[in-house]
Amino acid sequence: MGMESKFIWMNGELLPYEKATMHVLTPAIHYGAAVFEGIRAYDTPKGPAVFRLTDHAERLLDSARVFGFRNLPWTTEDIVKAIKDTVRANGFKDCYIRPLLYLDGGGWNLNVDNGKPSLAIATWEWGNYLGEEAMAKGIRANISSFTRHHPNVLMTKAKVSGNYANSFLAKTESERLGFQEAIMLDPQGYVAECTGENLFMVRHGKIITPSTAPVLEGVTRHSIHTIAKDLGFRILEQPISRDQLYIADEVFVCGTAAECIGLSEIDFRTIGDGKTGPTTRKIQNIYHDAIRGKLPKYESWCEYVD
Repeated sequence: MGMESKFIWMNGELLPYEKATMHVLTPAIHYGAAVFEGIRAYDTPKGPAVFRLTDHAERLLDSARVFGFRNLPWTTEDIVKAIKDTVRANGFKDCYIRPLLYLDGGGWNLNVDNGKPSLAIATWEWGNYLGEEAMAKGIRANISSFTRHHPNVLMTKAKVSGNYANSFLAKTESERLGFQEAIMLDPQGYVAECTGENLFMVRHGKIITPSTAPVLEGVTRHSIHTIAKDLGFRILEQPISRDQLYIADEVFVCGTAAECIGLSEIDFRTIGDGKTGPTTRKIQNIYHDAIRGKLPKYESWCEYVD
C-alpha cells in the first residue's frame, strides 16, 4: 500500500509531500501525545465525497479535549474545509484521510499545557483494509491475550495515538498466530472491540453489540446501527462474553478502514456456516451503497468535495 500524495496540509499550508516533516524531538513522537482520525472519501455519481466528514471532524476535536488540549485555533468548520482542500489538491476520488493533531514543541515535563498544538492532514489512495476476499468470505480472529483499556487508565472515548500501542500488541500477536484480527476483552472480561473496529453479533434474529461505555464510539458503528435499525432488526447493547461469540449465528466488525466485515472463525471455532452470513451481507451491501452516494436515504452522510 503506497501512502504517497502530491500534498499534505500542515497548519494551514498545502506542502509538497516530501516537505511535510516534523523534528525528531517533537513530543508527539516520544510520548504518543497526539489525537487522530481515520476518514475515507469515495467516488460517487456526483464526484468524490467524504463519508461523514463533519462527524469525524467533531470527534477529532472531542479527542483533543479529552486528551487535555485547550484553546485550539481550529473549529470543526476549519477542519472540514482543510480536509476537502487536501483531497481536492491531490486529485483523489477514493482515498483514506488522516488528520493528526499533535503536541509540537514543549511538553517535555509531560504537561500538554507547556506545548503547542499542530495539525496535519494526509491523504492517500486506499483499497479494502483487509482485502477483497475478506469481504466475501469473512476473516479469522482470535481473542487477544491483551486486555482493552480501562476507561480510567487510558481514555476510551478519544483516538489518542499513544493508546494504539495496545492495538499494535494485539494485532501483531494475532497475525503471528495466523489470524487476521484480534478481539479484545475489557477489564471485566467481556468483549470490548477489535484493534480498530467495533463488533456486532447476530443470535436468533437479534443483533447484539457491546455498550459504548468502554469502547470508542465509532462513526461507522453508528452508521451500521442506523442501517440495521432501518432494516427492522432489533439491536441490543449489552455485555457479551467470549463464549457467546462462539455460538453466535454471525459476528461482524466495522470501522472506517475495514468498512463492514464478517468473521468466519474465532479461536478455531467456525462461526455460523463459516462465511459472511445473510444479515451481515444485507447490512454490508446497503453500507457500501451508502458510502458511494447511491442511496438518497443516506446521502446526507456524503459530504462532497466540490
